[in-house]
Amino acid sequence: MRFLFKTSYNQDIRLFKDRITMGWYLALGVVLLVLPLLLGEYYLSQASFVLIYAIVGLGLMLLSGFTGQISLGHAAFLAVGAYTEAALSARGVPFLVSLPMAMALSAAAGLVVGLPALRLKGIYLAIATLAFGFIVEVTLQQWESVTGGSMGLLLEPVTLLGVSLDSESGFYYLALALTGLTLLILKNLLRSPTGRAFVAIRDSEISARSMGIGLARYKTLAFVISAAITGLAGALYAHKLQFISPEQFGVFVSIELLMIIVIGGMGSLHGAFLGALFMTMLPEFIAILREYLPSSLAYQPGLQPTIFGAILILFVLLEPAGLYGRWVKVRTWFQLFPLYRKGLMKREKSYVKSDRLS
Repeated sequence: MRFLFKTSYNQDIRLFKDRITMGWYLALGVVLLVLPLLLGEYYLSQASFVLIYAIVGLGLMLLSGFTGQISLGHAAFLAVGAYTEAALSARGVPFLVSLPMAMALSAAAGLVVGLPALRLKGIYLAIATLAFGFIVEVTLQQWESVTGGSMGLLLEPVTLLGVSLDSESGFYYLALALTGLTLLILKNLLRSPTGRAFVAIRDSEISARSMGIGLARYKTLAFVISAAITGLAGALYAHKLQFISPEQFGVFVSIELLMIIVIGGMGSLHGAFLGALFMTMLPEFIAILREYLPSSLAYQPGLQPTIFGAILILFVLLEPAGLYGRWVKVRTWFQLFPLYRKGLMKREKSYVKSDRLS
């Protein structure tokens, strides 16, 4: 049993734990590549939304799950990326140029939030980021000359190197490539000294400071990187919907984004994907549920937020480790069950032997 949990520092910083794990990831990659051949346009569109939400979850996971900084205004960074992409694409800026600029402007917004929030933590930091979300939402509504106000903005499909990705499969492959690149960058970042510093700050700021880690530097860096990744998702989100308005980036959206990492599993990159999948499927489940509810309840405007809140409370109370934490428990049980059976059989044999001797 001791060999099952025997690990080293080199194993801990590997990109893949072993060849079996690498094989599973390669198999998953093959499935994702052939997915457009297996799904219709509607389900492929939903898969694209899963990838976009997964990118947001990765950015928020870096900030909250690995650095311990709570954010209730991440929809603001999503909006900055979306509106920057919309404004630049309307002026004919190529996607390969507008996308980095959307990420850069979102990163600048993250710097604006990160610097004043250095002296805040816990609920006070959450309130500060929530206030930033309100400010961005009001700005989008009032700055009509740029954002279109409540009328919103229209976007054309992504054009990449002269090729229009107006089909569901084309956009899916673009989202898949950017999601894979984001995951690879974050995986390597978390294996680096910078990633170790993020985790140290999350676990104990006092201990991190005693080890010489600059809290101000790394907290600000976490906000900037997280905002840039969320801006990337915002640009994809705008092109996917081809229409954006301030109502799409309200406070409830920030709570939905937070639910992705809470339900998926805090402190796990896998949890960002599981949470994104869950949050994409949940509205479909609610739509099916409406058919079995009384009409007086099924079409109440607050039904969906109520279900979202109830699910969030249940996860916090009953499964704080999220979906990935539950999967780790199930996987560990299957790993230990053969050893448990062998140990049980040994004890039974010793009991039989002792009975014979007596």
